[in-house]
Amino acid sequence: MPATRSSGPAGPSTWRATALVVSLFSAGCASIPAGADGYMSGNDAHVLELDPVAAAWIEETIAELDLRQRVAQLVFPWIPGGAISERSDEFARIRRWIEREEVGGLIVSRGQASEFAPMLNRLQLLASVPLLIVSDLETGPGMRLTGGTDMPPAMAFGAAGDEDLAYEAGRVTAVEARSVGIHMTLGPILDVNSNPLNPIINTRSFGEQGAAVGRLASAWIRGARDGGLQTVGKHFPGHGATELDSHDHLPTIKADLEQLNGIELVPFRAAVGSGLHGILVGHIAVPAIAGPTAPPASLSPDVVTGLLREQLGFDGLVFTDALNMGAIVNNYTVEEAAILALRAGVDVLLQPPDHGDVIDAIVDAVRSGRLDRQRVDEAVRRVLTAKAAASLHDGISVQALGWSAPASHEAVARRISGAGITLARDRARLVPIGPDVHRILQISYSSAGRRFVTGALNASLADSQREIETTQVGERTPAGEYQRLRERAKLADLVIVSASLVPRQSQGPLDLRGGISEFVEGVVAEGIPVLVISFGSPYLLDYFPSVDSYLLGWSGDRQAQRAIADALLGRSPIRGRLPVSLPPHHTVGDGIDRSEAQGAGTP
Repeated sequence: MPATRSSGPAGPSTWRATALVVSLFSAGCASIPAGADGYMSGNDAHVLELDPVAAAWIEETIAELDLRQRVAQLVFPWIPGGAISERSDEFARIRRWIEREEVGGLIVSRGQASEFAPMLNRLQLLASVPLLIVSDLETGPGMRLTGGTDMPPAMAFGAAGDEDLAYEAGRVTAVEARSVGIHMTLGPILDVNSNPLNPIINTRSFGEQGAAVGRLASAWIRGARDGGLQTVGKHFPGHGATELDSHDHLPTIKADLEQLNGIELVPFRAAVGSGLHGILVGHIAVPAIAGPTAPPASLSPDVVTGLLREQLGFDGLVFTDALNMGAIVNNYTVEEAAILALRAGVDVLLQPPDHGDVIDAIVDAVRSGRLDRQRVDEAVRRVLTAKAAASLHDGISVQALGWSAPASHEAVARRISGAGITLARDRARLVPIGPDVHRILQISYSSAGRRFVTGALNASLADSQREIETTQVGERTPAGEYQRLRERAKLADLVIVSASLVPRQSQGPLDLRGGISEFVEGVVAEGIPVLVISFGSPYLLDYFPSVDSYLLGWSGDRQAQRAIADALLGRSPIRGRLPVSLPPHHTVGDGIDRSEAQGAGTP
């Protein structure tokens, strides 16, 4: 039956949530039943089978909403995660968005996991229609929930090539997200990272082969669906072949129709058939679809309606990427962009600045005839359908009691970290580290503003009864320090150079800067064994083409460092394969196997 309504601050028909206390993780892990979101599986997986009560709630709710309230349901502002004091300006602002503007949902950022549920429950009680809560959980719940499980980036799954691990990662993410009141995640990434110079996708992608990306992403989607979490694939029709970051500029997909169909769109087709609930359309120009003066795909009827809706047959929820990004605000007013997005066929307007003005502008566009009211109603119906799929028509709130991520979830993350380790090159058989290696010089490279600390790796190596000398370098390290390190390298049995370059918004190209490349090439030229470990972007080998051994760990978090240490010390096997090519050095599928015992030992 429809959610209970009573009078309240938002008007005469304010929805009031019926509390359902869900105690997760206190004794194992309770998961949402498979199929709880009401979505089908198989080729028509994006089509909903709602029960009559849910379907009736959707129609009753639409009938109660006037034009401005309907438009507001399409707007999803950003809020911080965790606890927000009810006396703070921040809470007053969010309260105004919910009670006065009556927005349809929220995208939630980072905060303490234990504080999410109480905060979201309070906000739900303010809403005239239940809020759809969305969060970006690309690298697992820990990306937003402090205390949640951190997962490796997608490219580690590509290196492991294991659908079961991808499924488990999706399920773990779902269980933890749903336990705190998150209904939908903006993931997985469906971009095919075919351009090594891409500054913003990189390790966020499963790889450079469309079929492999689709296969692993589909497994992740199935896991998330079975855990009760709705998924939104991104960035349609593909951000992997671009050279610009859409947070700052408008990138262009230069591919023709044949390449789009054969590469970029392959994972999206697979994901739609695996139960994908929504698709986020990128701020990316696609001339092959929309012509030489192509607007951002998110504002293009040719892309959203012509390609996504009609050709791919997707009838689920469609999001814009964030409307505060440079690709939009540098070229349009936010109000104009929002109207164009809705005209193009988008349903949800994500993070528009000044969203009260945006709502007003859309209402004016409908009244003037510039935007068809039927288009608004169609979008509202999809938003409410997603809410019903999350059982919000039953007025459900959650409370996580004694919240902590279970050990079984951490074990999944550790397995993925270990399975993804890839030994691309080992000419001098430096891996695993042999018993004749007594002294190790371990150098960590940090990019400007991002200190990369290899404490977990260093501690594990030191525990192996070896003498470990550690140091940090970066793009501003003076030449004199590199000269000192050259002398120290001559005293070492092995030099390890660790670097972590990971895609972050607005940081520009993923380059190794300063004297690190010249230093490594010089040490190799002197015949000193050097092992380079990338804890991020795989495309670093161009900076060290002469290096003997190149190992990929994909992430610099503690779990990845410990997994790398176990592999270096022969405690665990290495079986990963490159999910991307490293031209001209290595191709997709390259990788050297090492068993647990080969050459390993303590000095």
